[in-house]
Amino acid sequence: MPDMTVLAPIAPGVDPRRVPLDVEIVIPVYNEAPHLAERVRSLRAFLDESFPFRALVTVVDNASTDSTFEVATFLADTLPGVAALHLPRKGRGHALRSAWSTSTAPVVAYMDVDLSTSLSALLPLVAPLLSGHRDVAIGSRLARGAHVVRGPKRELISRAYNLLLKFSLHGRFSDAQCGFKALRREAALQLLPLVEDDEWFFDTELLITAERLGLRIAEVPVDWVDDPDSRVHIVHTAVSDLRGVWRISHGRGRQLTRRPARAAGCRDQVASDQLMRFAGVGAISTLGYLFLFVAWRPLAGSLGANALALAICTLFNTAVHKELSRGANGRLRRGHFLAVTAGLFAVSLVLTTAALLLTRLVSTTSLPLELAAVTVANAMAAVLRFAALRAWVFRPRSTTPANPQDATA
Repeated sequence: MPDMTVLAPIAPGVDPRRVPLDVEIVIPVYNEAPHLAERVRSLRAFLDESFPFRALVTVVDNASTDSTFEVATFLADTLPGVAALHLPRKGRGHALRSAWSTSTAPVVAYMDVDLSTSLSALLPLVAPLLSGHRDVAIGSRLARGAHVVRGPKRELISRAYNLLLKFSLHGRFSDAQCGFKALRREAALQLLPLVEDDEWFFDTELLITAERLGLRIAEVPVDWVDDPDSRVHIVHTAVSDLRGVWRISHGRGRQLTRRPARAAGCRDQVASDQLMRFAGVGAISTLGYLFLFVAWRPLAGSLGANALALAICTLFNTAVHKELSRGANGRLRRGHFLAVTAGLFAVSLVLTTAALLLTRLVSTTSLPLELAAVTVANAMAAVLRFAALRAWVFRPRSTTPANPQDATA
């Protein structure tokens, strides 16, 4: 390893991104003016004091509407080892794509501006890349050895989302969305043209594509503390991520490893894909339901909390399956779909209400018993939902070829 040294002052007019570097660390930001200077100085101090490679911190402003870019420019002008870029539109993936594709460093990385991840994990993240033993390295909050402090809602959503990726896309990594990743520049240049998303799903698509290309991926357990001022909109991000999962399982990413199926084989694959995605969406929805049920039970009682939680989870499922049916059928029959959804909600409500009433014959105040009862009832309702959606919403369009000769092509 090279000796730990502070980057030498750069002559006026010289682009700090064009001097010899080992690692370029990108920090995407949007409206972070109040905290940006403090956090970039903290990161820069760590790199100068404890990091044994030449590293540049590049702040990429995603069309901020406050003074974020002015603060970033001031830091770049006054603090050695800091650069600033401005982009005219938002998107974390867009920021990483723009910075990584123009970097000259052998290793490109990124971290979130809140510095939620302990900086002590940075060296084990980039070391196997600089040595050539790995192509991609990711921080993981779910790997053995990680220490995480965050609320139960985010914990449940994170675990459910990564479970969905294992079911639907056969992802072998444990944490897709941790804001702490690094790539060899050659790997980045190979992956970026294949990744379509420019927002939050960028991370997942990048990793799935890397796996399908056979790139070597390292996971680093991290210490991570949730930022209470996080700007992530959970519902919007979840729906966008699920749409991304559907796209890459049926689009260009899928073709990296699968040949086009034919006739019955194609129909079997569609049914299998639908089941896996439905199971993943169901896992997320069930975890969300249980969280809402527990949160509202003291205020609305068991029956009221059940109805409210089911209503919100039904809206979530409707939004997700609306996208799935759009991809499967090309166009959405809204009235028919909503009628099916309303009917399935009624079935779920009846089953869970009956389960709660049965628990009162045993105990009137047992939360664990009620949770067990509604979980079983929801599982029964999920089986009915999949059968109904499979029969009435996800029916594949006719694939009979217009030219009879095509059938034997």
